[in-house]
Amino acid sequence: MIASNFSLKNYLNRINYAGKIQADLKTLNALMSHQLQSVPFENTEVQAGRIPSLVLEDIYTKIVTDKRGGYCYEVNGLFAMALSAIGFEWYFVGARPMFYPSRRPKTHMVIVVILDGESYLCDTGFGGYGLREPLKVVETLAAEQNGDQFRLAFIDEEFVLSSLVNEEWMPQYGFALSQQEWIEFSLANYFNATHPETIFTQKKLAIIQTPTGRKILVDNSLKIIDQGITTVSEVEYFSAAKEQFGLLI
Repeated sequence: MIASNFSLKNYLNRINYAGKIQADLKTLNALMSHQLQSVPFENTEVQAGRIPSLVLEDIYTKIVTDKRGGYCYEVNGLFAMALSAIGFEWYFVGARPMFYPSRRPKTHMVIVVILDGESYLCDTGFGGYGLREPLKVVETLAAEQNGDQFRLAFIDEEFVLSSLVNEEWMPQYGFALSQQEWIEFSLANYFNATHPETIFTQKKLAIIQTPTGRKILVDNSLKIIDQGITTVSEVEYFSAAKEQFGLLI
């Protein structure tokens, strides 16, 4: 899966990566980390009343050429194009968000990469407390990723990813290792962009990781987590989106 206008060189420049490129775990870790720290998770298209395009060329232009961000289908879609260009074996999986008060459909998109017979969960588009690097898909009590803690449990035929937030394990999403085609996410994209109960229609969001934490902008509240210390301030959304996330919207 790759857009006709995709340039690996320009993608690598966009994510500020200048290291060696080959289809191995070291490169996979580096690519995911660099994209998470360069491309914001954001929903400005939805907040403007538009349904984000899933045309691959549009995604590439929006994120790489126009230097914007996107939500899961867009940023993980771009990441998948880079994986294809480099020669990784991978597939899409649908995931069920678990931070809502009631059970939700599998509207989130993640990527599973196969390396040396092992499956690795990759996700550049979950936002607040998402992964910082690939995670091997096996049950684990705790996996440390640059100061953050994650775990995978196998429950009711699904893997459940949890993050340690304020000393409490919080389920983020559940998924099964069942391959999904790109076109299957068109309905989920429409749902997330239009349903009044999704977080994307309710709030303006911008989230990006940093080497020592992450920045989370929700409407006019900016939370900066740095080396385990959290500061919260009231801001004007569009000014903060430009100054803190580099978003020209």
